[in-house]
Amino acid sequence: MHGSRGSALTYSKQYLDETALIADKLDAGAMDRMVALLERVRSDGGRLFVLGVGGSAGNASHAVNDFRKICGIEAYAPTDNVSELTARVNDDGWDTTFSKWLETSRLADRDLVFVFSVGGGNLEKNVSPNIVRALELAQRVGAKIAGVVGRDGGYTAKVADECIVIPSVNDEAVTPHTEAFQAVVWHLLVSHPSLQKNAMKWESVK
Repeated sequence: MHGSRGSALTYSKQYLDETALIADKLDAGAMDRMVALLERVRSDGGRLFVLGVGGSAGNASHAVNDFRKICGIEAYAPTDNVSELTARVNDDGWDTTFSKWLETSRLADRDLVFVFSVGGGNLEKNVSPNIVRALELAQRVGAKIAGVVGRDGGYTAKVADECIVIPSVNDEAVTPHTEAFQAVVWHLLVSHPSLQKNAMKWESVK
């Protein structure tokens, strides 16, 4: 029956039910604390560096646009420059792609490194070691750390000032749910009255 209309509808209902369950489990207080952290970075003249790989890299690029345009926060994603990214991977290896980029950007204590990741990074399992190395640099220079991650949160959840761990409600759908809720969280952040500085297009059209 796989691929039949009946099974597709069943999966669709299951996926939507899981989405509603995850939304209900999210910690609104943690969101508010993340808003306060971003407010502090902006008021201190700090920058926001958004890190992600795979689908999370696409989310990082979208989030950078929103934080810059809607919130007036200076923001960047290393994966937006494919020439530099591939040169660093080719010449220096994957592990240091983000940390070396952040070093060149002179990451400082008033800046914030914001991680979008399904696993959050784990050196022992060799999962997203470039994220771990970037966070180790952030710790050394005293930069703030935030994240929206899945599973157990990995290294990001261990060291972050604020971290949203997307609850796992189906082990077969951790990645799509985590990456989908990264978008839910950052859109909440950029539209929050304490962060939003500029009107969004369709909300301002009468």
